[in-house]
Amino acid sequence: MKILIAIGTRPEAIKLAPLVHELVNHPEFDVEVCVTAQHRSMLDQALGLFGIVPDYDLNLMGQNQTLAEIAGRILINFDDVLVRSQPDVVVVQGDTTTTLACALTAFYRRIKVAHVEAGLRTGHRHSPFPEEINRRVATVLSDWHFAPTERSAMALRAENVPESAIHVVGNTVVDALRIKAQEVRDHAAEFEERFAFLPKEARMVLVTCHRRENFGGGLENICKAIAELGRAYPDTHIVYPVHLNPNVQGPVKALLDGLANVHLIEPQDYLNFIWLMDRAHLVLTDSGGVQEEAPGLGTPAVVMRDHTERTEAIDAGTAVLVGSDPARIVASVSELLDDDVVWRRMATAANPFGDGHSCARIAEVLVRDAKPYRGGEARF
Repeated sequence: MKILIAIGTRPEAIKLAPLVHELVNHPEFDVEVCVTAQHRSMLDQALGLFGIVPDYDLNLMGQNQTLAEIAGRILINFDDVLVRSQPDVVVVQGDTTTTLACALTAFYRRIKVAHVEAGLRTGHRHSPFPEEINRRVATVLSDWHFAPTERSAMALRAENVPESAIHVVGNTVVDALRIKAQEVRDHAAEFEERFAFLPKEARMVLVTCHRRENFGGGLENICKAIAELGRAYPDTHIVYPVHLNPNVQGPVKALLDGLANVHLIEPQDYLNFIWLMDRAHLVLTDSGGVQEEAPGLGTPAVVMRDHTERTEAIDAGTAVLVGSDPARIVASVSELLDDDVVWRRMATAANPFGDGHSCARIAEVLVRDAKPYRGGEARF
């Protein structure tokens, strides 16, 4: 069984790396990896960390590329890869442009698609943008739907996905975290030295903010809230690894540069980021993956989005949803900094996204179900 795994961004690499290793260890599978490099340097960091060397590298990252540009280039270039690789199954993950375009290209070639992290929904077409639609379209193109939670499976059933095609397996990011978190903790002194600007006993708030729907006014409001928190809590250090996208870099540096206890640093590799999440008193984020990872480290998450497709985190009490309103952000972070009972309740809530063995479950399903299927290019 020839399996081609498509990866475009760092989060995809982190979430698919454990699956790559799991499938390679099964004699039933011949596994290849194709990266579109929708993101470049951040993707390469993650691939290197997990020891993955792509069989195909499309190297499609461009400056300020539009969604249509990157999607079009992936469709054309990934089609060439499919001709060369001749896979029986294409594996995609999540909700990126790579996920959408690679699934569609595989469909055009009548190649089966396995969708990892299937079924997440906010119910709002433009939030997150364009991820909500990317996921929905990937669903109708896929043959296997590996849902992280029962709620995701329910969303798929509501869209008439056959029950036999839905498999609740947990989220593979918990597998990656299980593999790497202990490694980080075993070398804690090295990370403390690497981030020596943080006083050892000081509280730290970690910030991640880069989603497209927050570009412009949303990001400016978030930065204003961070600045207010920095002034209100001078002994608390705020660490913000700033995404390389110029739409993020501009307002962040304009509004936050120069504040003594706000540290704007370069994007971090996965091990550094795990240490920062583990070290943090709380994380202030608009990331989807962080909502899944932070509970595994006992770190409360304040989610700066209007809607989340990971409502399990809200229901479990590991995260709180505040949007980009400065007053709500400041109020929620202040409560977690001031009230130890509230903080402890969130920090000790159980992670609803799995036990770290999702990839083994996916492999079991594919071993059982996958049969060679290659119907050739569709003719119109």
